[in-house]
Order: sequence, then structure tokens, then C-alpha cells
Amino acid sequence: MERKSAPVKTKRPYDSARRQEQARQTRAAILDAAWRRFLADGFAPTTIASLAADVGVSVDTIYKSFGAKAGLVRAICEQALAGEGPVPAEIRSDALQATEVDPRAIIRGWGALTAEIAPRVAPVLLLIRDAAMADPEMASLQTEMDAQRLDRMTHNARNLAKAGHLRKDLNVKQAGEIMWTYSSPQLYELLVLIRGWPPQRYSAFIADAMIAALLPPEEKPRTSRC
Repeated sequence: MERKSAPVKTKRPYDSARRQEQARQTRAAILDAAWRRFLADGFAPTTIASLAADVGVSVDTIYKSFGAKAGLVRAICEQALAGEGPVPAEIRSDALQATEVDPRAIIRGWGALTAEIAPRVAPVLLLIRDAAMADPEMASLQTEMDAQRLDRMTHNARNLAKAGHLRKDLNVKQAGEIMWTYSSPQLYELLVLIRGWPPQRYSAFIADAMIAALLPPEEKPRTSRC
């Protein structure tokens, strides 16, 4: 009698796209849980174990993805700075500077981006500031984030200078420092978190203040005399 051969088991194809999507969703869930925990409980009381329990993953998963808590905070900042939608805020800002010829429109565009980004990132930067007083790793992260923000503002100032928009009595370094000051989380804390300004009023103030500080006075049209 002929022996029936056992059916050959075929391996299921490796679904890399599905795995990547699962990893993306897990990462997003971890960052969302960390955002809520850090802002509600503070940096020091929040533990990796509590975050793992919130998300339903292992502690090792978080450590492998982000390292320690400072790595989580850095990732939250990077996500917040990207803003809303598929195009990161920095790319939108650079596109605005490349296509807009009116410096006042450029700065008002920055103000609009501030209304979008500041409510996301400023609370995290303030968390870093507070945690830095007791945690050396967070102190290092605060220095890193401050330097990155200054680099970005200096980049914007350089673009204004190249286009001939800066006031004559300002150089790129000074202009970058002015924008660095107006984009600081401390100013957001004073006006929005303490004084209760809505984000739109805050962003309009930032735009008006930077226009006054960075650009020469706008020439008024001359009226002809009869």
C-alpha cells in the first residue's frame, strides 16, 4: 500500500508592514501614557513600571525603545515640536520662509505655529526645567533642548538677514537670541498658564513683539499735497 505523505506545512509570510504598524502603535501608546503621567504626577514619582502597566507592555519594551525616563521626555518633546498633521512644523516654517516675501507675514506665520506647538511642548519643557534641579540627566536634557531651540531661532534669524529684512542695528546672533527669548517656555508659563491668556492671544503677542523687535519700522505711504 502506498503511504500517504503528510501535508507540507507552509510558513506564513512575514508581515513586516503589520509588525511595523504594531510597533508604531505601541510607541504612540507609551508616549501618550508618559505624557499624561509626567504632567499629572511629575517626573520623579513616575516610574517605568507604572508606564508599562498603563500601556500593557513589559518594562523591557520601554527601556529598549526609549532608554530611561529622560529618553521618554526627549521623545515627547520631539513629537510635540512636530506639531499637528503629516508635515512637521519645521518643514512648514522653512517653506513659508522660502516662498513669502513679506517679513511681517513670515513672523505672523511663526505666531500661528506657536499657537499650535506651544501648548504641546511648553509644559514638557517646564517639566524638564523643574526636574533638572534634582536630576543630572534632566539637567543635561534641559541644556540640550535650550541649545536646539537657540540653533533653530538663529537659523530663522539668518534667513531674515539674508533677505534683507532685519533692522540695521541687529546682527544674526542678537536676532536669534530675541526669538529664543520670545519662544521660551517661561514666557508661555507667565502669560498662558499663570495669567490665563488663550493661545491665540499669546501667539498674536509673540508675533507683534518680534515684528517690533526685529524689523525696521514700516514706512507709511506719503500723502500728496494739493
